[in-house]
Amino acid sequence: MYTMSLSILHRITGCAAAAGFLVFVWWLIALSSGPAAYAAAMHALSSPFAKLLLAGFTFSFVYHFCNGIRHLVWDTGRGLERAQARRSAAMVVVAALLLTALLLWLGCSAMGLSTVSS
Repeated sequence: MYTMSLSILHRITGCAAAAGFLVFVWWLIALSSGPAAYAAAMHALSSPFAKLLLAGFTFSFVYHFCNGIRHLVWDTGRGLERAQARRSAAMVVVAALLLTALLLWLGCSAMGLSTVSS
């Protein structure tokens, strides 16, 4: 994993996470605006495309968060050697993927969307 690629991905995911938070704010406004506005928002957010976007926003936030922690460690002067930076890059990607999968699984389970029947 090259730090340049992940640096670019960090910037992209920061923008995507900001867009995701705007969608979240829109949902909150719809929630506070009454049943009709909330129903319209939920209808829009229930489409398969919207669910895919929400999963992408989740990954964007989690990756940006994990990589931000990596940058904080770098600010202390640690982990700047090439081997260390590549190792931490791999850790960030793996952690982001695992945490995203966990959050999506928890969200689907809480909404009763689990595909595994009991």
